[in-house]
Amino acid sequence: MSFMAKSANYQRHFRESAAWRLLRADNAPFILAFIATAFETDNEISYGQARILLDNALDEARLDGSWQTESNAMTYLNDWIKKGWLREMDNRLTVTDATDRVLRFCQSFDERIISTSASHLRIVQESVRDLAVMMSENTAERIAILEKQKAQLESQINDLNVGKMVYLNDYEKKERIREIYNLAYSLTGDFRLLEEEIRKMDKTLRVQMIDDNLSKGELLQKVFEQEDLLAKTDAGSAFDGFFHLLSDDNRLTEFTEQMRSVLKTTDKNQVAPHHHQFLSTIISELTRESDRVFRIRRRTEEQLKSYIESGAMSENHAVDRLISQLEKRAIAFKDTPKIIDKDLNLTIKVGKMPYSSPDSIRLRIAEEKLDLSDIQEHENNHTLSQKTLENLETVQVVEVAKKIYYTLDQYGAMSIASINNYMPIQAGLEELVAFIRIAKAVKATDIGQTELILVNDKFGNQLQATIPKLILTTEHFPQDFIDNPMALAL
Repeated sequence: MSFMAKSANYQRHFRESAAWRLLRADNAPFILAFIATAFETDNEISYGQARILLDNALDEARLDGSWQTESNAMTYLNDWIKKGWLREMDNRLTVTDATDRVLRFCQSFDERIISTSASHLRIVQESVRDLAVMMSENTAERIAILEKQKAQLESQINDLNVGKMVYLNDYEKKERIREIYNLAYSLTGDFRLLEEEIRKMDKTLRVQMIDDNLSKGELLQKVFEQEDLLAKTDAGSAFDGFFHLLSDDNRLTEFTEQMRSVLKTTDKNQVAPHHHQFLSTIISELTRESDRVFRIRRRTEEQLKSYIESGAMSENHAVDRLISQLEKRAIAFKDTPKIIDKDLNLTIKVGKMPYSSPDSIRLRIAEEKLDLSDIQEHENNHTLSQKTLENLETVQVVEVAKKIYYTLDQYGAMSIASINNYMPIQAGLEELVAFIRIAKAVKATDIGQTELILVNDKFGNQLQATIPKLILTTEHFPQDFIDNPMALAL
């Protein structure tokens, strides 16, 4: 690429990049300081909470003279959402990929990392080796590479059998955990980027609906083409890989337990606090980000479906055509005005418009007495019948929610069927419904699949049911759930 081509490319980023706009904003230090503070312990906060925090920060800035502004928190938050520095969904705020990249860039000024050559060389060697195996079309060559790997593994096993164990030193542990963190954290950026691309796709399709006069079939074809393009992007591939991990309970459990083991055997002084915090809740964090992608996808699909089925698309096209015809006729009459005395055969369907005179409404006179002649007095029963007591809900939903929370806290993210393996359902379909109620109440991640679950009822009978596959984590529950279980709206 030539100098002029590179210059044009950077000029485009200078104008269009949300990250670059944030860096060159006059109040960038204040914005970054607020966002870094507000989202320090939680990656998602309510709009109302953010507004209170920002109002307090603005008051402090005005008092010490660091930033004199008359605008309120709501004005700034809405502006930052519009500029792509924050994102909002269902009255909840999260950081965009652009802002996250700027924050990490600024943090690097204080966290200059000098990585060992050996660590990076090992990663490169392993990646090249795996790629060589997958790209080779020579069967013998593939077998030779895999046999070498096998020999190395057998050598390590033999060393362990004779008591020869190799340990990583503190710096090597720190370095490898840092590499895992960087790779894992980049996934959240991929998911945020995918979400932004879905929003752009939705906007593009809506413009095409109006401009191109697309039929239902053509519109659906456009949707499928855009979905295929998204799936082939790096962000789409990363999301697809995580989706398969969520769908495989064995892989998910194995990954969670291994990560927990790594962090448990590592001194916290060897790991940066924010690295340890993220890695300890990595599945929850990635699940939350993927859940946003699912919700954006579902919302877009539902809106498009509703738009098509309602007939709004065809009505908009019809209105556009009529307006175009009217404009052409108006231009024709501009210079030679004449009285229109004939039917132009132009009609617009507006539907029925019912109306009635206010005089037809009869208002009751204040002094007029109500007719109570047909009202019969009844006395409510103050005692419950035995039949009523027998049919009352026997499952204590709050207690079930507590048990689910403790199970997730101990074993990590799981679906309802997986939770059932650790705390089997004994009260039949009633308890299963309680499980699903709890999952819906905490807004568990629906990955769009179903799963088979076997439950026992109170008579010992085994029942089989097919339910939506919902992934739950402790992060889905309110922060004060243990101290205040009623905070969970059931």
